[in-house]
Amino acid sequence: MINHSAGSSQPSPVGSRAARLLVLLAAFVCAACGLVYELELVALGSYLLGDSVTQASVVLSVMVFAMGVGSLLAKRFTRRPATSFALVECALALVGGLSVLALYGCFVWFGHYRAALVAVALVIGMLIGAEIPLLMTLIQRIRRQEAGRAVADLFAADYVGALVGGLAFPFLLLPLLGQATGALVTGAVNAVAGAVVVLWLFPREPTRRLRALLWGVCGTVLVVLAVAAALTGAFERAARHALYGAPIRFVAQSRFQEIVLTGPAGGPPPPTPPAPRAAAGLGAGAAAGAAHLGSGLGAARVPPPRTAADGYPLPYPLPAPTLRMYLGGRLAVCGADESRYHAALVQPALVGPHARVLILGGGDGLAAAEALRHPDVQDVTIVEIDPEVLRLARTDPALTRLNQRALADHRVRTVTADAFAWLRTAPRQQQPYDVIVADLPDPDLDAGRKLYTQEFYGLVRRMLAPGGRLAVHAGSVADSTFWDADETVRSTGLRTVDYSVPADPVCDGPSDWGFILASAATPVLRPSSDGAPTPGSLDAAALRLAATLADTRRPVRNEAPSTLLHPR
Repeated sequence: MINHSAGSSQPSPVGSRAARLLVLLAAFVCAACGLVYELELVALGSYLLGDSVTQASVVLSVMVFAMGVGSLLAKRFTRRPATSFALVECALALVGGLSVLALYGCFVWFGHYRAALVAVALVIGMLIGAEIPLLMTLIQRIRRQEAGRAVADLFAADYVGALVGGLAFPFLLLPLLGQATGALVTGAVNAVAGAVVVLWLFPREPTRRLRALLWGVCGTVLVVLAVAAALTGAFERAARHALYGAPIRFVAQSRFQEIVLTGPAGGPPPPTPPAPRAAAGLGAGAAAGAAHLGSGLGAARVPPPRTAADGYPLPYPLPAPTLRMYLGGRLAVCGADESRYHAALVQPALVGPHARVLILGGGDGLAAAEALRHPDVQDVTIVEIDPEVLRLARTDPALTRLNQRALADHRVRTVTADAFAWLRTAPRQQQPYDVIVADLPDPDLDAGRKLYTQEFYGLVRRMLAPGGRLAVHAGSVADSTFWDADETVRSTGLRTVDYSVPADPVCDGPSDWGFILASAATPVLRPSSDGAPTPGSLDAAALRLAATLADTRRPVRNEAPSTLLHPR
């Protein structure tokens, strides 16, 4: 029987052996929950801010420090271990369960995410650190045994629980429940396994009045978590609306990222601006592209026509955007700027032979649509990691308007694969490509970092045909990551020309897009002459100015190239 303190009169619910196993089971479950909270914080920070190395370092170091503080503070409460443990688990269930919603809310509405992350990690770490001293006291209260044996049993349960929690998070909780609901369910399990089991096993430690209060606290925590779970959907919708600033018509969580579409799904196309000449791919393509750039966010946000004084003269004023696609919380497609962005990325690379084109990324079909304007393009291969993006590019009315149904063209072949992995095996099966376009995630994102390394560009180079050209978007020329990418491309033996195109402020993105054009011989930056002109086309003067603007931001000292083992 459990060895309760003197003065107890209630019988124990179970024998000492069973009670000891139940306490170890509580330690196992609490350890699993604790690691889930830790991984939730790391994953959320990585999703929202990128740079998973920094997020993991901050969370782990703060939590380990806080666990030590919690262990020291727990010494004050070992005289009433059952009561203290119940309160600790209730607090941990509440803070850990609500942590994702609270931090996401701070990110969306207040903008002080990093400070909030440190504060939450401190509190959770202190509560986790208090568990072991209290559990050790409870085990010794059940049955006195050698300290080394008790510690071995307790830590074995704790470590195995951490293993289960660490595996359950990526393979069970995250794909089935998502981060917010997964954290709430973990909190509920934490409260039941920790507080309820201990209160049931040690009913005589607290007074009757205190015991009723503790049961009430546990019940209140479970109710709060249940209400939060019921309201999670509404909370996420409100947060997305505040974050994206426009009505959201589509949300999906793929295996790789959250995909959000804003703006109306369709609508009558606006009048097609007059074109200098009618050529294959211009009529229907330009009309479809212009149709998607209709009135979606209000005429007041239509940017004024740009002139040469602004940087790059455009043939026609841009209409207001109607479509925005966010991938992992970052703007990936903005209808107002897509014609300019993809014309700047693709057209200079198509100067010279361009029968075979490889697009790495670009699952939205917009780079492919730009390439297909050229009648000499015979084959376009798109390598996109996310099948959901490819599906939307084929089926979403607004996106198909913008990409002119490029993925339905008989010349286009799509491959669902990681670009890096595909390049490692493709040379055994593929002929070289005349043009390779890297329309990939920004280099400051974890998912894209390996796609800007020396190893990656080495794989790309061996896919280039003699005289072939590589076009890369590498972020803004104002960022060091752009120049790191340029130096990394050069390290593979390719010669580069850099150019910068101002982005439209309507899309609330970076101030400019930085591009790298590379080939075995120094490439000539000039517009392609055989494709159909578009509203976003750049002429020779605009491209010369683009190269000059990039050169003004070139650093004095070149950095070392980025590699898989030493990413920049």
